[in-house]
Amino acid sequence: MNSRRLAVYYASSFMMLGIHLVFWPLWLSDRGLQAPEIGLLLASGIASKLVANPLVAHFADRLGQRRLIICILSSLAFVAFLLFPYTDSFATVLALHLVFLALWSPTMPLMESMVMYGVTNQGYDYGRIRLWGSVTFMVAVIAVGYLLTDRSTDLVFMAIAITMGLTVVSALALPDLRPPKSTDKRLTLFAVVQDKRFVLFLLGTALIQSSHAVYYGFGSIHWRNNGITEDWIGILWATGVLAEIILFTYATQVLKFIGPARLIALAGLVGLVRWPLTALTLDLWSLLGLQFLHAMTFGATHIGAMYFIQNRIDPSLSATAQALYSGIVMGGAMSIAAYTSGLFYANHGGDAYFAMGGMAAVGAALVFILRRK
Repeated sequence: MNSRRLAVYYASSFMMLGIHLVFWPLWLSDRGLQAPEIGLLLASGIASKLVANPLVAHFADRLGQRRLIICILSSLAFVAFLLFPYTDSFATVLALHLVFLALWSPTMPLMESMVMYGVTNQGYDYGRIRLWGSVTFMVAVIAVGYLLTDRSTDLVFMAIAITMGLTVVSALALPDLRPPKSTDKRLTLFAVVQDKRFVLFLLGTALIQSSHAVYYGFGSIHWRNNGITEDWIGILWATGVLAEIILFTYATQVLKFIGPARLIALAGLVGLVRWPLTALTLDLWSLLGLQFLHAMTFGATHIGAMYFIQNRIDPSLSATAQALYSGIVMGGAMSIAAYTSGLFYANHGGDAYFAMGGMAAVGAALVFILRRK
């Protein structure tokens, strides 16, 4: 029963995330923001994770508390998001975006920490719980892409607001799983980063995940500017998520065969193939085929990271470890990549994907060093 409630939270939060990730740049663009401004907005918002995530995680580890903090933060983020239509300049959009993501972003590492604790102590299957997030991500992207065709992007704002409300409700129903409290007298951040292999893991996964920056920030814009309609854009994104779902379904068996570090390294090598080929084609069938590689470039990196953290870090520091992964890998590194991708895309269009392939390859090389137990 508890695993179902965890799955429901993933389902609602990733429904919101899918719409926000894929279509939010279109709403911003229609509000008059240019590509470099969107890049700066996405970068600065993601960078807020560097401050918010470790700070919230420190208190979560000290208190051994996850559920209550998730409920409070998701509710406040919902209220903040509802204020976006009242912004009247880039400065106000930027300020609100920082506040919104500072409240929203810590909820997922807390959730991941709680679920992985359940994996160890309750026998949960992480992949089969997490896949419901990918299912609703895919459904939301297809549905909104279809509905958005020839309609105002105000639909995007309404869809995000509704799914955020559902996320708040599902947070209230979460089981109260509590890992042991941290007794370390230091800031929990310092206790975790003393592990050099964990730091190397962060660097490698940061490069691989950041290689998605052009895709996340400008993939939809690039395809729409080259004649691909919003409904097909939704299908392209959904195809990648479908492949991700298949991987999550069999993740436990895959990890037993290859191990977390090797899986992440393989994901980086797939990125070296995926991104240059994405730059070279606008053929829909070719793009659909390439989107299946998302199972590796994102899915394998993510699930490998979750199990690497579980195997490497003490449960009493799990929120901090997850926050560092989210803050540094999906925050700091992604923010730099998001901003530079805006500049690259403004100057080179789809050729910006070539730089992403190089980043993924370097990340694979770093993580491959961790293959030894």
